[in-house]
Amino acid sequence: MSTLPTFANTPEPPYYAVVFSSQRTDGDNGYSQMAARMVELAARQPGFIGVESVRGDDGFGITVSYWKSAEAITAWKADVEHLAAQEVGKRAWYEHYELRIAKVERAYAKSPT
Repeated sequence: MSTLPTFANTPEPPYYAVVFSSQRTDGDNGYSQMAARMVELAARQPGFIGVESVRGDDGFGITVSYWKSAEAITAWKADVEHLAAQEVGKRAWYEHYELRIAKVERAYAKSPT
């Protein structure tokens, strides 16, 4: 199972979450390199807060990116490099995916002791 190393450092709500659930195709086919590039690129976008991601050995994964506004999400979706990665994903990397956008109105946590 692969994961990003930490929890996203989110602010007090409200903010937005983009939940991307996906089933990968077999083989890497450049996916890992592109995924790392997309996280790097997203982190430079205005309104980006953070990201959490996990993928199981069966290829099922969930990535949640956090954003300050719906407008920031729209701008990220329209990024030229991100659009190109989306097209390759549809053709080569994803057997199935679903994307959900939610407004986070309440959040709480248990911190490690």
